[in-house]
Amino acid sequence: METALYLPVKRFLEKLGFSVKGEIGGCDLVALKGEDPPIVVIGELKLSFNLELVLQAVDRAGACDEVWLAAKMSARGKGRENDARYRNLCRRLGFGMLGITARGDVEVLVKPPTTSPRRDPKKRSRLVAEHQRRLGDPVLGGSTRAPIMTAYRQQALACASALAEGPRRVRDLKPDIPDAPKILLNNVYGWFDRAERGVYVLTDAGRAALKRWPQPSPASTPAMEDVT
Repeated sequence: METALYLPVKRFLEKLGFSVKGEIGGCDLVALKGEDPPIVVIGELKLSFNLELVLQAVDRAGACDEVWLAAKMSARGKGRENDARYRNLCRRLGFGMLGITARGDVEVLVKPPTTSPRRDPKKRSRLVAEHQRRLGDPVLGGSTRAPIMTAYRQQALACASALAEGPRRVRDLKPDIPDAPKILLNNVYGWFDRAERGVYVLTDAGRAALKRWPQPSPASTPAMEDVT
């Protein structure tokens, strides 16, 4: 599984001073370092070095400062990582290559250039914003079959957790969950229902979501005194 490559690459980048999170904006991993603006690194993971990995990197390159391709090293030394043409292609495109050994060690095969042009500032800004808003690192890079735990979903689950014990006013949720008004109003996942103006309750779908993604006990919020 590609997810098995994520933690070795994450540790490698963290040793370089990056904050690393998986599955952001369609990228297997996004790493940030520094501020105003941060250095943005995108990593793409595959079980072997192939053309598809290079094409993914080409698609991501405009939104970051560095792109790293990471894949397992072939057991017999006959993989693309040992093909001079493949390495030269990555050098010409400005991509780094990381080889992951069977023991989980990371080898730098090709270093990317120190700087690269930023061709898509809007996409870059979206990646940075999602990275900074997401709590922790809830998704292994390379995941493909499960819903991605985005910052939006995290806040929606926080709303659901707060409503699990009964109706709540939107204004009581907003201090701890800044996007609560928008999340409750749009109700993207069908987890909420409006009991009355400014007051919401949890639906059966919301309770099912909390069973799937258990949340820590919410901070105490003022109880509703006039909701029946």
